[in-house]
Amino acid sequence: MDIFGRALLDYHKGNYTQDIITYSSLDEKDTIPVPYLFRTFEKMPLLEQKALELCKGHVLDIGCGAGSHSLYLQENGFKVTGLDSSIGAIKTSKLRGVKETIHASVLDFKNQEFDTLLLLMNGIGIAGKLTVLKDFLTHLKSLLKPSGQILLDSSDIIYMFDEDDDGSDSSRDWIPNSNTYYGEVTFIMQYREQKSNPFSWLYLDFNTLQNAASDNALHCELVSEGEHYDYLARLTHL
Repeated sequence: MDIFGRALLDYHKGNYTQDIITYSSLDEKDTIPVPYLFRTFEKMPLLEQKALELCKGHVLDIGCGAGSHSLYLQENGFKVTGLDSSIGAIKTSKLRGVKETIHASVLDFKNQEFDTLLLLMNGIGIAGKLTVLKDFLTHLKSLLKPSGQILLDSSDIIYMFDEDDDGSDSSRDWIPNSNTYYGEVTFIMQYREQKSNPFSWLYLDFNTLQNAASDNALHCELVSEGEHYDYLARLTHL
């Protein structure tokens, strides 16, 4: 059931009538506007623009979706490979003109090295759980050339939990008492009449990312911060 890919193909073929609906373990219902997934560079958030400007060499666009980031890089002279586990996303990317694509999960993709690994729109979320983040970064590192870089953005979703009555941040004391990391979220996606199975997604605060990178002998640099708890990070070999 390729809900995401179906929505992308519908939009590209002119059959857009509905957006993707998401339900999360945070008791929130939200939508992903499908046209936004086809945005141009000028309409991308500043963090994404900065990430694209920092790309170098052969780029692996992990979770390429409709191919918007890949297309921008390709049009600016980069060799770029778009990778996605959604067959509909890969078909859409090809139809839009992305020259090199791979239909695979990043964890199943091996034996190639790149100058830049690009994980935008909270691409690190693919890891799903904090407990597997170290192994996930180890795999990403195996795809990286010695002088390569990993560019990713994420969000610290601490803001989604209750603060003190006076609006102040009482540090981590007010995070729900749980054995799981607060950035682990379970999602269900719906498009038209189809619903996905529940899947895990990971939102990382920068300090946690930095610690995980250090455990994998990677240097983690905070490149830029957004306006709402989001940030862009660059990981390189130590």
